[in-house]
Amino acid sequence: MNMPTSASLAGTDAPAEPGRFGLTIGPVLYHWPRQALMDFYAEAVETPADTIVIGEVVCARRRELRLPDWLALGADLAAAGKTVVLAAQALIETEADLRLLERQAEQTDFAVEAADASALHLLAERVPLVLGPHLNIYSRAALVEHAALGAGMGLGRWVAPVELPLDDIAAINPAADPVCTPAGAPVQTEAWAFGRVPLAFSARCFTARHHHLPKDQCGFRCIEDPDGLAMDTSEARAFLVLNGTQTQSAAVQCLLGEREALRAAGVSRLRLSPCARGFARVVEDFHAVANQGAKAAERLASWAALGVPGPFANGYARRRAGMEWSVTA
Repeated sequence: MNMPTSASLAGTDAPAEPGRFGLTIGPVLYHWPRQALMDFYAEAVETPADTIVIGEVVCARRRELRLPDWLALGADLAAAGKTVVLAAQALIETEADLRLLERQAEQTDFAVEAADASALHLLAERVPLVLGPHLNIYSRAALVEHAALGAGMGLGRWVAPVELPLDDIAAINPAADPVCTPAGAPVQTEAWAFGRVPLAFSARCFTARHHHLPKDQCGFRCIEDPDGLAMDTSEARAFLVLNGTQTQSAAVQCLLGEREALRAAGVSRLRLSPCARGFARVVEDFHAVANQGAKAAERLASWAALGVPGPFANGYARRRAGMEWSVTA
């Protein structure tokens, strides 16, 4: 991208405008070629999303972009007016992983999204923190404890675990009585509103195993599956998606029609997890529905022709089986 390079933490703790949902583009979870990543972020700059999370979350062996590259990309995105957050790896396994996390904690330009509870002590009180969806925050007491880890650093955002029903989110961090940071700022709640649900991480690489390859000699076969490797049941029903060391749901969580329920739950930000095709339209449509009153069903009808993956699900949000799907207004 051809943009000036400057980055700042200024404004990263600004809440969404009253009555408006902030839109966050989550980290790319799949292994995409370097040029595909750069093209994706060049397009993301033009979307209504105000926050972009960058960095490798799933596998430390994926090195299309290294930390200096991510930092330079983040500077470009920040210069274009986006709030940038660095994503930390979800599963810390080696000394090299810890050294990378240490370097993320030492940089001063961007907040860091914590993904592993064991790594929090390296980040606490050193950088502004986003509490990512992989942390086990399932109660108000847990959110209060975690919110204190960014003491004095100014950022307070919590991405609720993907399987939490909206009424549980409302009980943990209600809009009328939000958890606050030590500086007194309300913690913003962000909900996983679009994307395949991350179910588990493992030290084993299931994509490599599928191809009968050892993890350390995988040949980066996951780069062949820009939206993950779909797995069906013996009855030919979509079941799971393999993404290297990550297992995802086959269904794509989609809360496009849940605007009023999200607002009632105290959610102020929507997390949109990238897919390989049609994602810019997804972001545009979430903005149109959540912030401009457009009809969800009309927007959803156009996605299949763009290659947006499905099927969709919203059962978790409604305290039902996660794979259930029903469209609301």
